[in-house]
Amino acid sequence: MNFSTRSSRVALAAAMATAMIVAPVASSAFAETTPTIDNGLSAYPTARDLQGLSPAGSYLAARHASADRDAGVAASFYRAALRSDPKNADLLDRAFISSVADGEMDEAVKLAGKILATDKTNRVARLVEGVHALKLKRYSAAQQNFNQSVRGPITDLVATLLSSYAMQGAGNTSAALANIDKLTGPEWYPIFKNLHAGLIDELANRQKDAGVRFEAAYKLDDTALRIVDAYGRWMSRNKKEAEAAQLFETFDKKVPRHPLIVDALKDLKAGKKLPAQIDTPQSGAAEALYGIGSSLTRRGGEDLALVYLQLALYLHPNHPLALLSLADLYESVKKPQLAIRIYERMPENSPLKRNAQIQMATDLDSVDRTDEALTILKSVTAEDSKDTEALMALGNIERARKKFADCSGTYTKAIDASDAAKPNWVLYYFRGICEERSKQWPKAEADLKKALELQPEQAHVLNYLGYSWVDQGINLPEGMAMIRHAVDQRPDDGYIVDSLGWAYFRIGDYVNAVKTLERAIDLKPEDPTINDHLGDAYWRVGRTLEAKYQWAHARDLKPEAEELPKIEAKIANGLPDLPAGPAAASNANEKKKDDKGG
Repeated sequence: MNFSTRSSRVALAAAMATAMIVAPVASSAFAETTPTIDNGLSAYPTARDLQGLSPAGSYLAARHASADRDAGVAASFYRAALRSDPKNADLLDRAFISSVADGEMDEAVKLAGKILATDKTNRVARLVEGVHALKLKRYSAAQQNFNQSVRGPITDLVATLLSSYAMQGAGNTSAALANIDKLTGPEWYPIFKNLHAGLIDELANRQKDAGVRFEAAYKLDDTALRIVDAYGRWMSRNKKEAEAAQLFETFDKKVPRHPLIVDALKDLKAGKKLPAQIDTPQSGAAEALYGIGSSLTRRGGEDLALVYLQLALYLHPNHPLALLSLADLYESVKKPQLAIRIYERMPENSPLKRNAQIQMATDLDSVDRTDEALTILKSVTAEDSKDTEALMALGNIERARKKFADCSGTYTKAIDASDAAKPNWVLYYFRGICEERSKQWPKAEADLKKALELQPEQAHVLNYLGYSWVDQGINLPEGMAMIRHAVDQRPDDGYIVDSLGWAYFRIGDYVNAVKTLERAIDLKPEDPTINDHLGDAYWRVGRTLEAKYQWAHARDLKPEAEELPKIEAKIANGLPDLPAGPAAASNANEKKKDDKGG
């Protein structure tokens, strides 16, 4: 059995698992000046680091950190450069934006004041000043700043909602609601307008009006978590508890097992009245910033979303959904260390703590803190042995780290805990991989067949089972047909095309192996395994110089440690001669067909 082929297919399965487990953009000028966070691996510069750099050096270091989305380091260097050139407007703006992006709001507020002293129209500085004033209950100042921070559909909506919360905080609920109602804009405005008008009505104890607003928002989107949550909470206090429970249960059928909904239903069944979603103007403003920020994150507006989420957490540091959204944003820009820091802030009593732990474990593993990741997931599964999401995450890490005996057992627990009426093919597929890699082929074959029974056209399963048969020299026609079918479905998947090429190699059809592996190389040129395979195929058809080139390229692409000596031996000595037999005859026949265009 060729281990390198197994490695590429297991890597493919791991990548697929990552995808399976588990809301307009800022202006170009803003996006250009907003660095989006570091990965936590580089240390923040010390005072000595900063003293040792010239202003130009600090600026260049900051630009480099900014380009690497390392906002904390960028902010430190920009501020250092600014001390040497305090009137430089570009440095001031960059230091300000970097501080906001890093969540350093005390620094950002100081810099916002300096910006507004010379540029009274800077919308982000106005927004930060307004949020700072709102946090301190300086409602009049907050309104003034919000009213001057508008420019465009998103910023207009944010400014209107935040200024309305400031009005409500100042005791003018009617003006706050009128401010929301007069806002016109895109077709998605009414959802936000009705939700936040309802929340403001609740703050003012105008319960009947709040219910009307929540109902209007619910009719616009009955799958929006925060609308359902706010409406259900209102129902629990203003209607019968059964009506609130029915609302949550209807949502649960569309979006199963959301922790906040599960927790709300649990409290309702215990006879509890659910408190309102917000209890102060500050928490209401945080909810508005979170809602729009999370929406932007899902739609590719990471830079502006980062500002809104950081401001939401400035007003409400323990907002669990804002924490999850910010961590998710960091993950989307490949900064797992910062995501870990955010997950660590999740309150212990939050229903979302478990979700944060599962995601944090995945991030810990991605930065090679696998022991910590496994400890967390084992703790989660110990608390709930039927937590299939946590079991899946644990199995995926064990499988990626080649703990194949362990992951087989973990996936078994997940299968046993799953809904028997809706068996999950991917669990059988992943358990089959672990069993095959731990040399339990009969069990692996049964699981791969089960996965294929549940998902007959699944290319990854077709590929894995088909290749496994070919690799063992059994069920050759059926195995080759499966791999070809997988390639037909995913012709641009380099790993699956590689499987077909290597299957040709294993049955001695070196001519077709070369053709197919050359195509796989075009799709995945930097994969060491595929380069190694093509080298082997070249050697067998007599293209020895090209074979050594491919092996050398495979060596330089950092193959797995156990493969490196084998590749180096092939570079030095080539492949051993083939014994006379069916494989050699098969290759000769295929070459004749190829020469005739057959």
